[in-house]
Amino acid sequence: MKPDYDVIVIGGGPAGSTFARYAAQSGMDVLVIDKRKEIGVPVRCGEGLGLREVAAQDIEIPKRAISTDIYGARVVAPNGKEIVWKEEGLTTGWVLERKVFDKWLCELAIDKGAEVRTYVRALDLIRENGKISGVKVARWGKDEEEIGAPLVVSAEGMEARIAKKAGFDTVHRLYDVDTCYQYEMKPYDHQNLIELYFGNRIAPRGYVWIFPKSDRRANVGIGIGGNLTDWDKNGIPGADPKKLLDEFIANHPQLKESSTLDDFGGVISVGAPLNEFVRDNFMVIGTAGKQVDPIHGGGIALAMEAGLLAAKVALDAKGRGYTRDSLLEYERKWKESAGRKVAKRLLLRKAVEKLSDDDLNHIFNSITQNDLNSVMAGNFAGPVAKVVAGRPQLLKMLSALTS
Repeated sequence: MKPDYDVIVIGGGPAGSTFARYAAQSGMDVLVIDKRKEIGVPVRCGEGLGLREVAAQDIEIPKRAISTDIYGARVVAPNGKEIVWKEEGLTTGWVLERKVFDKWLCELAIDKGAEVRTYVRALDLIRENGKISGVKVARWGKDEEEIGAPLVVSAEGMEARIAKKAGFDTVHRLYDVDTCYQYEMKPYDHQNLIELYFGNRIAPRGYVWIFPKSDRRANVGIGIGGNLTDWDKNGIPGADPKKLLDEFIANHPQLKESSTLDDFGGVISVGAPLNEFVRDNFMVIGTAGKQVDPIHGGGIALAMEAGLLAAKVALDAKGRGYTRDSLLEYERKWKESAGRKVAKRLLLRKAVEKLSDDDLNHIFNSITQNDLNSVMAGNFAGPVAKVVAGRPQLLKMLSALTS
């Protein structure tokens, strides 16, 4: 590694590699460092990505990075009633092979001139006269070293240690995370639909998902409210996501006979994004900035969107110096675009988590596929009116969505 760069990006996931690709192709000298031995490993998500979210990136995902094409979703109520939701351009996408996809994104950045180094951990920020001027790193088997850059970008994911050292509030509170567990299973026959199962008995403040993959495989997972997993609250054990997922699988007609190829657990942010994303000589993008969809916990598309937007602003600021004022356009534009969508999704999540299973069953009986289109677009008035017409007592609970 050279001693100095224009920008150091911490993290080689979708946010970091997207930032690096655009910045490098525009002439910036970019270094991406990642603490992992291999980009994309281990996989820590359901691997879903929507088609329309990729359109703005001006890239074409190679077939080797795609496991399965997805045409829609099967959404299932606690009583088993289901809505099959298919809308061209809205529900189409893929289940990826993240190990391949993430590495391919980094290869794109390298092709544009970025330098990528794995097994390199960022330890601390370097400051000169109180101003961030680089990163102190440790490479496997080598002494600590300092690398200079006038701009540092945190794409660290949930950990966000260096962003915290830069002064950002990266603490994740239990209420604002989902605790997750997932298996990769086989065999599983599907119809190119993702499947989402709701109900407080199945997944309190969350849902169970089945994301189909190639070769009759599937990612089968669960996410539940992190505040529900307190293991000693008034002497009552909290909810266990793995136990709940095992119960779901044991009662599923296909999965109960399937084998397990992989399993892991973790947490994902489903709360509000950071209030600020920039400071002098520093930017935060992707999951490090809590830029994650509060409804389904998906972060790939939002991370790539933030990476592209941040890189464009950083490039524009290069000749003027990376002051907070010169970088603030990234924060402003994100809050006016993706940030608005995330804010509406957060309102929806907080409303839905208050509903009983009986309320959820009523909602599924009241709405249609078109109503789901409206809800996911952030237009709640029509669907809420339908629901409240049959159950007026829900008006107070759902009024925040229409105010």
